[in-house]
Amino acid sequence: MRKVAIVDDEVDITTVLKKGLEQNGFSVDAFNDPHEALASFNPNHYDLMIIDIRMPKLNGFDLYREIRKKDNKIKVCFLTAFEIYYEEFRKMFPTIDVKAFVRKPVSISALVKQINTTIESP
Repeated sequence: MRKVAIVDDEVDITTVLKKGLEQNGFSVDAFNDPHEALASFNPNHYDLMIIDIRMPKLNGFDLYREIRKKDNKIKVCFLTAFEIYYEEFRKMFPTIDVKAFVRKPVSISALVKQINTTIESP
């Protein structure tokens, strides 16, 4: 069973995504506080983390950087409610090696497909 962590400050989003992913065979931990997610993170525990970009206290990119210090192989998929401009993203964050972005709202089937693709990518 694939293990996934979801980090989003919106409880309704983590609740819906957790339930939908569990119904599709994933083991899911959901966090609404990025600091709590970071504090409870253990290397090699998750196959993938889904991280919202815009959160108070600690944004998704900073959380990603801190997680990568603990586990440099963790795969991440960023959630965003905004249009994704990859060229601009690469200019702003040249050291972040993330290939997967999901735009909210997202269907569970599309999210499952993106998760599987990201986990299976080299």
